[in-house]
Amino acid sequence: MKELRNYKLFKHLDDEKFKLLSQFIQKKHYPKGSILFYEKDMPTSLILLTKGTLKVYKTDLKNNEVIMHFFEPIAMVAEMVVLEDIPYPASASFETDGTIIEIDFEKFKNGFLSDKDIALEMFKSLSKKIIYLENVITLNVVLDSVPRLAKFLYEHDSSLNTLKNYQLAEYLHMTPETLSRTFKKLFVLDLVSKDGAGYKIKNKEGLKVLFE
Repeated sequence: MKELRNYKLFKHLDDEKFKLLSQFIQKKHYPKGSILFYEKDMPTSLILLTKGTLKVYKTDLKNNEVIMHFFEPIAMVAEMVVLEDIPYPASASFETDGTIIEIDFEKFKNGFLSDKDIALEMFKSLSKKIIYLENVITLNVVLDSVPRLAKFLYEHDSSLNTLKNYQLAEYLHMTPETLSRTFKKLFVLDLVSKDGAGYKIKNKEGLKVLFE
């Protein structure tokens, strides 16, 4: 599959290795709103997101969603649970139509994990997940609404106009009304402005001052 050639985990593979890998992968398509996996399900495959937006979330005792992360292509999803053979600690659903590639983990482990380049890329991917988790903790436990929004905008300016307001509110664990009021405060500070249906960052370093 051509998508795999574009993913840095497999870029260095020669034609023979790539042909072997292609024998135990499967492409799957999902419509918007589909569940990819539920919390406590047991994994069987490595998952590579190649199209669409995937929301990973937990559900609290009141049945509220706690957003952990939005994945965009091309990304490996929840590889830790496969490596450790443990249940998924969260659920995942598609915010848009999406496509994944499933890789049979047992065959992948036996044929590819001994490759030092693949092992290094797997390590880097896991390190990113730790950073994601640290950001979730910081955003939802440490920071109030203004620095919380400022930090998100500072770190995700490239995807600022891809998330709808309700999605951003969910991710930051705010009500839409609180998010709207918080944006207005950033407008007053001349850090952010409206840009059509989205927003434009006017002073990125000014945003940084609010959360450091």
